[in-house]
Amino acid sequence: MLTVPIIQEEKADYMKHDRLTKKLIQEFFEEFIAEFFPNLHPYIDFSDVTFLEQEVYMDYLKGDKREIDVLAEVKLHHEDKILHIHTEAQSTHEADFPERMFLYFSYLYAKHRKPIQPIAVLSYNRKEEVPTQFKIDTPTQEVLQFSYLKLQLKHKNWKEYIESNNPAAAALISQMGYEEHERVQVKLEFLRMITRMKINPAQLEFLYGYFETYLNLSEEEEKQMMEKMEKLPEEEKEVVMQLPNSYFERGKEEGIEKGIEKGIEKGIEKGRKEIAAELLAKGMSTRQVVEITKLTEEDVKKLADK
Repeated sequence: MLTVPIIQEEKADYMKHDRLTKKLIQEFFEEFIAEFFPNLHPYIDFSDVTFLEQEVYMDYLKGDKREIDVLAEVKLHHEDKILHIHTEAQSTHEADFPERMFLYFSYLYAKHRKPIQPIAVLSYNRKEEVPTQFKIDTPTQEVLQFSYLKLQLKHKNWKEYIESNNPAAAALISQMGYEEHERVQVKLEFLRMITRMKINPAQLEFLYGYFETYLNLSEEEEKQMMEKMEKLPEEEKEVVMQLPNSYFERGKEEGIEKGIEKGIEKGIEKGRKEIAAELLAKGMSTRQVVEITKLTEEDVKKLADK
């Protein structure tokens, strides 16, 4: 009897990363290609880009399924040809990832019969270079050699991108190779970068949220960043200060909480004094009113004088 494996959707943490990076690539597709794959960029007509419906690849051998992240259909400049660009985001190391890229490629080509440029965006922390080929050999020949382009973020130096006005680069420096003591400076440079960009408020909010997902400063680090902001040129500082900021938001929340607490305290105090005034008017002694209302004797005497 043939047993069909049960297909289950993977629920690993990487799914959140995949969704975020997929949205980043779709929102800033040309900028992403221009910054990280400049050799490919000149061949593509970015005035006509279509993101195809998300494909689901079923691996019957392993009994699971995976969603293919981004599949863009583009036209080539000066050629009547269609190219599919498949971009896969990977946040955890998997030894068989090159094979998986080949399986995706085979599935997509069998379905669409269009040339495909595969790209992998790797964000996990790994010192070794990740291979970009998958080979199949027999004793007599090399049957297959499949290759794909790769962006291994942790191997990128974030300082090389801070002069760029590219929104994709600004978001992705949050996952590049920086030292622990550089975290504050990376955040500050990110803010400076996005102030130079001509993007709409929704895109700005998305970039900020993306960055904060991967590099979220502590309260102490935010204070250090504020000190660095004060040293910026006045014109630049004014623009940076208008951007969303965790430190400001935290301060605003604390201010609201303190205001509520102070308001409650004032209300309680006022209520006690009103009760004390009524008790005094009914002839109750100062000592008795102090015991009942918990006001100070001085406050009760002032009310009695009035």
